[in-house]
Amino acid sequence: MRDRTRHRAGRTSHAGLSHARLAVALLALAPWPAGAQTPSEPTSAIADRLPAECRAGLDARTRAAGLDPARVAARLDGLSPDPAILAATGAQAEFVRQIWAYLDAAVTEARVAEGQARLRDLAPTFAAIEQRYGVDRHVLAAFWGVESNYGGAMGEAPVLRALATLACGDGTRAGYWRDELVAALRIAESGDGPDPLLGSWAGAMGHTQFMPSVYLAHAVDFDGDGRRDIWRSAPDALASTAQYLRESGWEPGEGWGLEVALPEGFDHALADETTERSLADWTGLGLRPPRGGTFAEPEGRAVLILPAGARGPAFLLRPNFRAILRYNTALAYALTVGHLADRLRGEPGFARDWPRGDRALTVSEIRDLQTRLIERGHAVGNADGKIGPRTRAAVRAWQAASGLTPDGYADPGLLERIRAER
Repeated sequence: MRDRTRHRAGRTSHAGLSHARLAVALLALAPWPAGAQTPSEPTSAIADRLPAECRAGLDARTRAAGLDPARVAARLDGLSPDPAILAATGAQAEFVRQIWAYLDAAVTEARVAEGQARLRDLAPTFAAIEQRYGVDRHVLAAFWGVESNYGGAMGEAPVLRALATLACGDGTRAGYWRDELVAALRIAESGDGPDPLLGSWAGAMGHTQFMPSVYLAHAVDFDGDGRRDIWRSAPDALASTAQYLRESGWEPGEGWGLEVALPEGFDHALADETTERSLADWTGLGLRPPRGGTFAEPEGRAVLILPAGARGPAFLLRPNFRAILRYNTALAYALTVGHLADRLRGEPGFARDWPRGDRALTVSEIRDLQTRLIERGHAVGNADGKIGPRTRAAVRAWQAASGLTPDGYADPGLLERIRAER
Protein backbone atom coordinates (compact mmCIF):
# COMPACT_ATOMS: atom_id res chain seq x y z
CA MET A 1 0.00 0.00 0.00
CA ARG A 2 1.77 3.10 -0.94
CA ASP A 3 2.77 6.61 -0.15
CA ARG A 4 0.20 9.11 1.07
CA THR A 5 -1.16 9.60 -2.41
CA ARG A 6 -1.33 5.83 -2.25
CA HIS A 7 -0.87 3.71 0.85
CA ARG A 8 1.25 1.33 -1.18
CA ALA A 9 4.07 2.18 -3.51
CA GLY A 10 4.43 0.71 -7.00
CA ARG A 11 5.76 -2.72 -7.56
CA THR A 12 8.83 -1.51 -9.42
CA SER A 13 11.98 -2.38 -7.54
CA HIS A 14 14.86 0.05 -7.62
CA ALA A 15 16.99 -2.78 -8.99
CA GLY A 16 17.74 -2.07 -12.61
CA LEU A 17 17.04 1.65 -12.17
CA SER A 18 20.22 2.48 -10.33
CA HIS A 19 23.13 3.67 -12.43
CA ALA A 20 26.30 4.48 -10.52
CA ARG A 21 27.37 7.09 -13.01
CA LEU A 22 24.17 9.08 -12.31
CA ALA A 23 24.43 8.89 -8.54
CA VAL A 24 26.27 12.12 -7.88
CA ALA A 25 24.35 14.14 -10.46
CA LEU A 26 20.90 12.98 -9.35
CA LEU A 27 21.69 13.44 -5.69
CA ALA A 28 22.85 16.98 -6.36
CA LEU A 29 19.59 17.76 -8.18
CA ALA A 30 17.30 16.14 -5.59
CA PRO A 31 15.01 18.41 -3.56
CA TRP A 32 15.81 18.71 0.12
CA PRO A 33 13.35 18.75 3.01
CA ALA A 34 11.71 22.07 3.76
CA GLY A 35 13.72 24.08 6.22
CA ALA A 36 16.89 22.08 5.71
CA GLN A 37 20.04 23.66 4.38
CA THR A 38 21.67 22.29 1.28
CA PRO A 39 24.83 20.55 2.52
CA SER A 40 28.01 22.51 2.02
CA GLU A 41 30.19 19.41 1.60
CA PRO A 42 31.16 18.32 -1.91
CA THR A 43 28.46 16.16 -3.47
CA SER A 44 30.89 13.29 -3.87
CA ALA A 45 31.36 13.24 -0.10
CA ILE A 46 27.60 13.25 0.54
CA ALA A 47 26.81 10.43 -1.85
CA ASP A 48 28.11 7.73 0.49
CA ARG A 49 26.06 8.76 3.55
CA LEU A 50 22.85 10.47 4.59
CA PRO A 51 23.04 14.28 4.84
CA ALA A 52 23.97 15.39 8.36
CA GLU A 53 20.94 17.66 8.85
CA CYS A 54 18.56 14.93 7.75
CA ARG A 55 20.25 12.27 9.87
CA ALA A 56 19.99 14.51 12.93
CA GLY A 57 16.28 14.94 12.27
CA LEU A 58 15.82 11.21 11.88
CA ASP A 59 17.64 10.55 15.15
CA ALA A 60 15.41 13.05 16.96
CA ARG A 61 12.28 11.48 15.49
CA THR A 62 13.30 7.93 16.42
CA ARG A 63 14.15 9.02 19.97
CA ALA A 64 10.73 10.67 20.27
CA ALA A 65 9.18 7.39 19.11
CA GLY A 66 10.92 5.55 21.93
CA LEU A 67 13.34 3.59 19.77
CA ASP A 68 16.72 2.69 21.22
CA PRO A 69 19.33 5.13 19.82
CA ALA A 70 22.08 2.53 19.70
CA ARG A 71 19.95 0.06 17.76
CA VAL A 72 18.77 2.78 15.40
CA ALA A 73 22.38 3.81 14.80
CA ALA A 74 23.33 0.21 14.07
CA ARG A 75 20.71 0.13 11.31
CA LEU A 76 21.17 3.62 9.86
CA ASP A 77 24.93 4.11 10.13
CA GLY A 78 26.54 3.56 6.76
CA LEU A 79 23.33 3.97 4.77
CA SER A 80 23.81 5.99 1.59
CA PRO A 81 21.11 7.59 -0.56
CA ASP A 82 19.97 5.74 -3.67
CA PRO A 83 19.40 8.53 -6.24
CA ALA A 84 17.51 6.26 -8.63
CA ILE A 85 14.73 6.06 -6.04
CA LEU A 86 14.19 9.80 -6.28
CA ALA A 87 13.96 9.51 -10.05
CA ALA A 88 11.34 6.75 -9.71
CA THR A 89 8.93 8.92 -7.71
CA GLY A 90 7.81 10.71 -10.87
CA ALA A 91 7.40 7.63 -13.03
CA GLN A 92 4.67 5.53 -11.36
CA ALA A 93 3.01 3.66 -14.19
CA GLU A 94 -0.55 4.07 -12.96
CA PHE A 95 -0.17 7.86 -13.21
CA VAL A 96 1.83 8.28 -16.43
CA ARG A 97 0.56 5.57 -18.80
CA GLN A 98 -2.70 5.43 -20.67
CA ILE A 99 -5.22 3.51 -18.60
CA TRP A 100 -5.58 0.76 -21.19
CA ALA A 101 -1.82 0.28 -21.36
CA TYR A 102 -1.74 -0.16 -17.59
CA LEU A 103 -4.66 -2.59 -17.73
CA ASP A 104 -3.16 -4.57 -20.60
CA ALA A 105 0.13 -4.99 -18.74
CA ALA A 106 -1.49 -6.01 -15.46
CA VAL A 107 -4.42 -8.18 -16.60
CA THR A 108 -2.82 -10.77 -18.87
CA GLU A 109 -4.04 -14.26 -19.70
CA ALA A 110 -1.05 -15.65 -17.82
CA ARG A 111 -1.87 -13.64 -14.71
CA VAL A 112 -5.52 -14.70 -14.88
CA ALA A 113 -4.54 -18.37 -15.21
CA GLU A 114 -2.01 -18.13 -12.37
CA GLY A 115 -4.54 -16.41 -10.13
CA GLN A 116 -7.18 -19.05 -10.79
CA ALA A 117 -4.63 -21.72 -9.94
CA ARG A 118 -3.79 -19.96 -6.65
CA LEU A 119 -7.48 -19.71 -5.82
CA ARG A 120 -7.81 -23.47 -6.29
CA ASP A 121 -4.61 -24.37 -4.44
CA LEU A 122 -5.39 -22.12 -1.46
CA ALA A 123 -9.15 -22.58 -1.52
CA PRO A 124 -9.46 -23.37 2.23
CA THR A 125 -7.38 -20.30 3.11
CA PHE A 126 -9.36 -18.00 0.84
CA ALA A 127 -12.62 -19.41 2.20
CA ALA A 128 -11.55 -18.84 5.80
CA ILE A 129 -10.44 -15.27 5.11
CA GLU A 130 -13.63 -14.55 3.18
CA GLN A 131 -15.73 -15.89 6.04
CA ARG A 132 -13.91 -13.86 8.69
CA TYR A 133 -13.61 -10.54 6.89
CA GLY A 134 -16.35 -10.62 4.25
CA VAL A 135 -14.03 -9.66 1.38
CA ASP A 136 -14.50 -11.54 -1.90
CA ARG A 137 -11.66 -13.98 -2.49
CA HIS A 138 -11.37 -12.93 -6.13
CA VAL A 139 -10.73 -9.34 -5.06
CA LEU A 140 -8.04 -10.47 -2.63
CA ALA A 141 -6.41 -12.60 -5.31
CA ALA A 142 -6.54 -9.62 -7.68
CA PHE A 143 -4.68 -7.42 -5.20
CA TRP A 144 -2.12 -10.19 -4.79
CA GLY A 145 -1.67 -10.50 -8.54
CA VAL A 146 -1.40 -6.78 -9.23
CA GLU A 147 0.84 -6.01 -6.28
CA SER A 148 3.44 -8.76 -6.53
CA ASN A 149 2.42 -11.22 -9.26
CA TYR A 150 1.30 -13.62 -6.53
CA GLY A 151 4.50 -13.25 -4.54
CA GLY A 152 6.84 -13.48 -7.50
CA ALA A 153 7.89 -9.81 -7.47
CA MET A 154 7.85 -8.40 -3.94
CA GLY A 155 10.79 -6.07 -4.54
CA GLU A 156 14.44 -6.39 -3.66
CA ALA A 157 15.18 -2.86 -2.46
CA PRO A 158 16.49 -2.56 1.13
CA VAL A 159 13.53 -0.82 2.75
CA LEU A 160 15.47 1.21 5.31
CA ARG A 161 17.78 2.61 2.63
CA ALA A 162 14.85 3.37 0.32
CA LEU A 163 12.89 5.22 2.99
CA ALA A 164 15.96 7.05 4.27
CA THR A 165 16.65 8.20 0.71
CA LEU A 166 13.11 9.55 0.36
CA ALA A 167 13.09 11.03 3.86
CA CYS A 168 16.22 13.01 3.05
CA GLY A 169 15.61 13.69 -0.65
CA ASP A 170 11.90 14.15 -1.34
CA GLY A 171 11.32 17.66 -0.07
CA THR A 172 7.61 17.59 -0.91
CA ARG A 173 6.76 14.80 1.55
CA ALA A 174 9.75 14.46 3.84
CA GLY A 175 7.60 14.18 6.95
CA TYR A 176 5.62 11.29 5.54
CA TRP A 177 8.73 9.37 4.53
CA ARG A 178 10.32 9.96 7.93
CA ASP A 179 7.25 8.56 9.66
CA GLU A 180 7.40 5.52 7.38
CA LEU A 181 11.09 5.05 8.20
CA VAL A 182 10.30 5.09 11.92
CA ALA A 183 7.58 2.51 11.31
CA ALA A 184 10.00 0.34 9.32
CA LEU A 185 12.52 0.52 12.16
CA ARG A 186 9.80 -0.68 14.54
CA ILE A 187 9.09 -3.64 12.26
CA ALA A 188 12.78 -4.46 12.00
CA GLU A 189 13.02 -4.48 15.79
CA SER A 190 9.92 -6.70 16.13
CA GLY A 191 11.54 -9.58 14.29
CA ASP A 192 8.33 -10.40 12.42
CA GLY A 193 9.88 -9.77 9.03
CA PRO A 194 13.09 -10.78 7.28
CA ASP A 195 16.36 -9.07 8.14
CA PRO A 196 17.04 -6.92 6.22
CA LEU A 197 13.56 -5.78 5.26
CA LEU A 198 13.14 -5.85 1.48
CA GLY A 199 10.46 -4.27 -0.67
CA SER A 200 9.74 -1.79 -3.44
CA TRP A 201 11.68 1.39 -4.16
CA ALA A 202 9.17 3.28 -1.99
CA GLY A 203 9.30 0.91 0.97
CA ALA A 204 6.21 -1.21 0.24
CA MET A 205 6.60 -4.77 1.44
CA GLY A 206 5.38 -8.30 1.15
CA HIS A 207 2.91 -10.22 -0.99
CA THR A 208 0.44 -7.32 -1.07
CA GLN A 209 2.92 -4.46 -0.66
CA PHE A 210 2.06 -2.80 2.63
CA MET A 211 3.75 0.42 3.62
CA PRO A 212 5.32 0.13 7.10
CA SER A 213 2.71 2.27 8.87
CA VAL A 214 -0.10 0.30 7.24
CA TYR A 215 1.58 -2.92 8.34
CA LEU A 216 1.72 -1.74 11.95
CA ALA A 217 -1.93 -0.70 11.90
CA HIS A 218 -3.52 -3.54 9.93
CA ALA A 219 -1.32 -6.63 9.55
CA VAL A 220 -2.64 -9.82 11.19
CA ASP A 221 -1.24 -13.22 12.08
CA PHE A 222 -3.72 -15.41 10.23
CA ASP A 223 -1.71 -18.64 10.09
CA GLY A 224 -1.23 -18.63 13.87
CA ASP A 225 2.56 -18.89 13.99
CA GLY A 226 2.95 -15.86 16.25
CA ARG A 227 4.21 -13.52 13.53
CA ARG A 228 2.50 -11.03 11.24
CA ASP A 229 4.60 -12.19 8.33
CA ILE A 230 3.41 -10.63 5.07
CA TRP A 231 6.68 -11.59 3.35
CA ARG A 232 6.77 -15.37 3.79
CA SER A 233 3.13 -16.16 4.63
CA ALA A 234 0.56 -15.63 1.89
CA PRO A 235 -2.28 -16.29 4.39
CA ASP A 236 -1.01 -13.48 6.64
CA ALA A 237 -0.66 -11.10 3.69
CA LEU A 238 -4.08 -11.88 2.22
CA ALA A 239 -5.85 -11.67 5.58
CA SER A 240 -4.07 -8.41 6.34
CA THR A 241 -5.31 -7.02 3.03
CA ALA A 242 -8.85 -8.15 3.85
CA GLN A 243 -8.60 -6.51 7.27
CA TYR A 244 -7.43 -3.26 5.67
CA LEU A 245 -10.25 -3.29 3.12
CA ARG A 246 -12.93 -3.92 5.76
CA GLU A 247 -11.60 -1.04 7.85
CA SER A 248 -11.60 1.07 4.67
CA GLY A 249 -15.34 0.53 4.24
CA TRP A 250 -15.63 -2.69 2.20
CA GLU A 251 -19.19 -4.02 2.36
CA PRO A 252 -19.53 -7.82 2.20
CA GLY A 253 -21.66 -9.17 -0.61
CA GLU A 254 -21.33 -6.11 -2.82
CA GLY A 255 -19.20 -5.87 -5.95
CA TRP A 256 -16.80 -3.11 -6.94
CA GLY A 257 -18.74 -2.04 -10.03
CA LEU A 258 -19.38 -3.05 -13.64
CA GLU A 259 -19.06 -1.94 -17.24
CA VAL A 260 -22.21 -0.45 -18.77
CA ALA A 261 -23.50 0.55 -22.17
CA LEU A 262 -24.78 4.10 -22.64
CA PRO A 263 -27.79 4.94 -24.82
CA GLU A 264 -27.63 7.16 -27.88
CA GLY A 265 -27.81 10.83 -26.99
CA PHE A 266 -26.75 10.25 -23.39
CA ASP A 267 -25.90 13.35 -21.34
CA HIS A 268 -22.23 12.75 -20.56
CA ALA A 269 -22.28 15.43 -17.87
CA LEU A 270 -24.01 12.81 -15.67
CA ALA A 271 -20.71 10.90 -15.54
CA ASP A 272 -19.38 13.22 -12.86
CA GLU A 273 -17.81 10.51 -10.63
CA THR A 274 -19.56 11.88 -7.55
CA THR A 275 -23.36 11.79 -7.96
CA GLU A 276 -24.69 8.46 -6.68
CA ARG A 277 -27.90 7.10 -8.13
CA SER A 278 -29.58 3.76 -7.65
CA LEU A 279 -29.07 1.17 -10.34
CA ALA A 280 -32.81 1.46 -10.97
CA ASP A 281 -32.36 5.18 -11.64
CA TRP A 282 -29.44 4.49 -13.98
CA THR A 283 -31.63 1.99 -15.78
CA GLY A 284 -34.24 4.71 -16.16
CA LEU A 285 -31.59 6.86 -17.82
CA GLY A 286 -30.98 4.11 -20.37
CA LEU A 287 -27.88 2.39 -18.98
CA ARG A 288 -27.68 -1.38 -19.47
CA PRO A 289 -25.17 -4.19 -18.98
CA PRO A 290 -23.19 -4.25 -22.24
CA ARG A 291 -24.01 -7.88 -23.06
CA GLY A 292 -27.69 -7.72 -22.21
CA GLY A 293 -29.73 -8.47 -19.12
CA THR A 294 -30.55 -6.25 -16.16
CA PHE A 295 -28.68 -4.99 -13.13
CA ALA A 296 -28.74 -7.03 -9.97
CA GLU A 297 -29.59 -5.18 -6.76
CA PRO A 298 -31.58 -2.36 -8.40
CA GLU A 299 -31.56 -0.37 -5.16
CA GLY A 300 -27.77 -0.50 -4.93
CA ARG A 301 -26.12 2.85 -5.55
CA ALA A 302 -23.32 3.74 -7.96
CA VAL A 303 -21.55 6.63 -9.68
CA LEU A 304 -20.82 6.79 -13.40
CA ILE A 305 -17.32 7.32 -14.79
CA LEU A 306 -15.83 7.51 -18.29
CA PRO A 307 -12.08 6.96 -17.83
CA ALA A 308 -11.34 7.53 -21.53
CA GLY A 309 -14.23 9.80 -22.33
CA ALA A 310 -17.18 9.18 -24.62
CA ARG A 311 -15.13 6.95 -26.94
CA GLY A 312 -14.15 4.40 -24.29
CA PRO A 313 -15.85 2.03 -21.84
CA ALA A 314 -18.22 3.39 -19.20
CA PHE A 315 -18.40 2.06 -15.64
CA LEU A 316 -20.80 2.22 -12.73
CA LEU A 317 -18.72 2.19 -9.55
CA ARG A 318 -20.18 0.85 -6.33
CA PRO A 319 -19.16 2.12 -2.85
CA ASN A 320 -16.64 -0.75 -2.52
CA PHE A 321 -14.60 0.88 -5.27
CA ARG A 322 -13.72 3.59 -2.75
CA ALA A 323 -12.12 0.96 -0.52
CA ILE A 324 -9.92 -0.12 -3.44
CA LEU A 325 -8.98 3.53 -3.98
CA ARG A 326 -7.93 3.72 -0.33
CA TYR A 327 -5.31 1.12 -1.21
CA ASN A 328 -4.11 3.18 -4.17
CA THR A 329 -5.73 6.42 -5.29
CA ALA A 330 -4.93 5.96 -8.99
CA LEU A 331 -8.05 5.20 -11.03
CA ALA A 332 -6.06 2.96 -13.37
CA TYR A 333 -4.90 0.85 -10.43
CA ALA A 334 -8.32 0.49 -8.82
CA LEU A 335 -10.00 -0.37 -12.11
CA THR A 336 -7.29 -2.96 -12.78
CA VAL A 337 -7.92 -4.68 -9.45
CA GLY A 338 -11.66 -4.78 -10.11
CA HIS A 339 -11.23 -6.05 -13.66
CA LEU A 340 -8.71 -8.73 -12.68
CA ALA A 341 -11.09 -9.89 -9.93
CA ASP A 342 -13.84 -10.28 -12.54
CA ARG A 343 -11.55 -12.20 -14.88
CA LEU A 344 -10.48 -14.51 -12.04
CA ARG A 345 -14.18 -15.16 -11.45
CA GLY A 346 -14.50 -16.26 -15.08
CA GLU A 347 -16.09 -13.14 -16.54
CA PRO A 348 -15.06 -11.86 -19.99
CA GLY A 349 -13.00 -8.79 -20.86
CA PHE A 350 -14.44 -5.37 -21.55
CA ALA A 351 -17.21 -5.19 -24.13
CA ARG A 352 -16.09 -1.84 -25.50
CA ASP A 353 -12.50 -1.14 -26.44
CA TRP A 354 -10.42 1.89 -25.54
CA PRO A 355 -9.36 4.71 -27.91
CA ARG A 356 -6.00 3.03 -28.35
CA GLY A 357 -4.76 5.46 -30.96
CA ASP A 358 -4.66 8.31 -28.46
CA ARG A 359 -1.32 9.51 -27.15
CA ALA A 360 -0.97 10.03 -23.44
CA LEU A 361 -0.30 13.55 -22.24
CA THR A 362 3.14 13.97 -20.73
CA VAL A 363 3.53 15.14 -17.15
CA SER A 364 4.57 18.61 -18.35
CA GLU A 365 1.56 18.74 -20.69
CA ILE A 366 -0.78 17.80 -17.84
CA ARG A 367 0.72 20.54 -15.69
CA ASP A 368 0.21 22.98 -18.57
CA LEU A 369 -3.41 21.88 -18.90
CA GLN A 370 -4.01 22.18 -15.17
CA THR A 371 -2.41 25.63 -15.06
CA ARG A 372 -4.60 26.87 -17.90
CA LEU A 373 -7.72 25.46 -16.24
CA ILE A 374 -6.78 27.19 -12.98
CA GLU A 375 -6.29 30.47 -14.87
CA ARG A 376 -9.84 30.08 -16.16
CA GLY A 377 -11.23 29.74 -12.66
CA HIS A 378 -11.61 25.94 -12.49
CA ALA A 379 -10.87 24.19 -9.19
CA VAL A 380 -8.05 21.83 -10.12
CA GLY A 381 -6.03 22.11 -6.93
CA ASN A 382 -2.30 21.95 -7.54
CA ALA A 383 -0.84 21.58 -11.02
CA ASP A 384 0.84 18.31 -10.06
CA GLY A 385 0.96 16.59 -13.45
CA LYS A 386 -1.48 13.86 -12.39
CA ILE A 387 -5.02 13.65 -13.73
CA GLY A 388 -7.39 12.88 -10.89
CA PRO A 389 -11.07 13.54 -10.09
CA ARG A 390 -10.62 17.30 -9.65
CA THR A 391 -8.80 17.70 -12.95
CA ARG A 392 -11.42 15.61 -14.77
CA ALA A 393 -14.18 17.74 -13.18
CA ALA A 394 -12.42 20.91 -14.33
CA VAL A 395 -12.08 19.48 -17.84
CA ARG A 396 -15.81 18.68 -17.89
CA ALA A 397 -16.66 22.20 -16.82
CA TRP A 398 -14.42 23.72 -19.51
CA GLN A 399 -15.81 21.37 -22.16
CA ALA A 400 -19.38 22.27 -21.25
CA ALA A 401 -18.61 25.98 -21.39
CA SER A 402 -16.93 25.48 -24.77
CA GLY A 403 -19.82 23.55 -26.30
CA LEU A 404 -17.95 20.23 -26.30
CA THR A 405 -19.05 16.83 -25.02
CA PRO A 406 -18.41 17.11 -21.25
CA ASP A 407 -16.81 13.71 -20.76
CA GLY A 408 -13.79 14.87 -18.71
CA TYR A 409 -11.26 13.23 -21.02
CA ALA A 410 -8.01 15.12 -21.51
CA ASP A 411 -6.06 14.27 -24.66
CA PRO A 412 -3.58 16.21 -26.82
CA GLY A 413 -6.39 17.59 -28.96
CA LEU A 414 -8.13 19.09 -25.95
CA LEU A 415 -4.88 20.63 -24.75
CA GLU A 416 -4.35 22.24 -28.15
CA ARG A 417 -7.87 23.69 -28.08
CA ILE A 418 -7.40 25.23 -24.66
CA ARG A 419 -3.99 26.57 -25.66
CA ALA A 420 -5.55 28.24 -28.72
CA GLU A 421 -8.33 29.79 -26.69
CA ARG A 422 -8.21 33.54 -26.39
